[in-house]
Amino acid sequence: MHSHGASLPRHDALALRKAGRTPLVPFELVLADGSIVVVNHLLRVLPGKRIVGVGEWQAHAVLVKVFVAKASQRHWTREFAGISALLDAGLPTPALRHAGSLPGGGHVVLTEFLSGAESLADRWAREVASAGHELALDTLRPAMRLLADMHRHGLMQTDLHLDNFLVEGEACWVIDGDAINTRFSPGPLTPKVASENLAVLFAQLPVAWEHCLPAFLATYVQAGGQWLPEILYPAIARIRAWRLRDYLKKTVRNCSLFSVQHSFRRFSSVPRQEQPRLADFLRDPDALLATGSQYKGGGASTVARAELNGLRLVVKRYNLKDWRHVLSRFWRPTRGWRSWREAHRLLFHGLATPRPLALLEERWGILRGRAFFVSELCPGPSLLELLDCQQEPEPELKAALLLTFQRLHGLRISHGDLKATNLFWHEGQVVLIDLDAMTQYRTACTFQRAWASDRRRLLRNWPADSVLVRWLDASLPPA
Repeated sequence: MHSHGASLPRHDALALRKAGRTPLVPFELVLADGSIVVVNHLLRVLPGKRIVGVGEWQAHAVLVKVFVAKASQRHWTREFAGISALLDAGLPTPALRHAGSLPGGGHVVLTEFLSGAESLADRWAREVASAGHELALDTLRPAMRLLADMHRHGLMQTDLHLDNFLVEGEACWVIDGDAINTRFSPGPLTPKVASENLAVLFAQLPVAWEHCLPAFLATYVQAGGQWLPEILYPAIARIRAWRLRDYLKKTVRNCSLFSVQHSFRRFSSVPRQEQPRLADFLRDPDALLATGSQYKGGGASTVARAELNGLRLVVKRYNLKDWRHVLSRFWRPTRGWRSWREAHRLLFHGLATPRPLALLEERWGILRGRAFFVSELCPGPSLLELLDCQQEPEPELKAALLLTFQRLHGLRISHGDLKATNLFWHEGQVVLIDLDAMTQYRTACTFQRAWASDRRRLLRNWPADSVLVRWLDASLPPA
């Protein structure tokens, strides 16, 4: 347990509402019964609305949820009702320690803090992301059983995701009472409603894991769950498309993930946690290009490798060549904007591309000028350097190439410029760069033309009668 020698600042809901995104910790909170909870560190802040942190109360380690908005009663009531419904149904959820209003406004919920547990999302990211079928099944199995139990009791998480579950060994708990829908209690859920709820969870797994769904569902059925394929699979596709649209909007909006600055003269977006390291670039983007080692200058774009505060970067500036170019580009999203959006699209779908770190556009009101796109440097060799045209690729690279193009084809994504220098090999993955011509198509018909063009461009990198081209032509999805 944490002990504090000096007295700590004491906050109420109003002070926490005014503190915005970064309330200073540790601090004390006085409860209605006069007892004090010490909040030692923060897990999540929704500015002006809700603060979630870890603290101590009456010698217990607790998870602290403080509802600070003026309309906090509604959210607090939902949280309390959700936790109570889970406990009444005998479902595993951290014990409720205290729930009530705060002196001077606001509400609080204290639940047991499970110090040895981690979120299912963290376990998935650590153990499964690049592993095989069996480990994925082992990781999700406890959550599938718990979901079946919830559905049998008529309970479901409306905002169902892997962060809603905590795991430690084989044990699994459901958290976040605020999102528990009790409308169908005491249950069970109809197979239709259960299928729609399952779709919310499965839509968040990368497309590459789609082939594992029957095994996940078998565990769910063994634990007493019921589902309908004609409801589940269309719902997964619909929710996945919505989540992608929502995420791409967030990449250009000020939110917990991204720091966005927008004025009459410029627009910029960077991952919030990297903003301090990129502050120098945002102040003077041209300086970083000038100090880096340029390997493409002039013309439509200038590209340089650079280092900044421990980050190894590729900085690309999209230039405006003459007044005709200026006029043609003014209204459309810049190539920098497209590169930023498409990099996030690939990462969302579990495809490899260097981490996008900054987008900056020069603006004149709604009109757009030069643009900068910054990504992490990919140190791996390009496929032009790596592949010998007179032999087939090594087995690991062969499998990765086929998987990458099968996924792109399945998602109807066209790269637009498949030079071998735009494909890198790094840490067992084919990494795509230079994404400013990338497009995800809505229909198979329009995509097929783009894919035929992509395929031709890829094969043109090597002699037409070479072993490598013959292998690629026979193995890639057909044109």
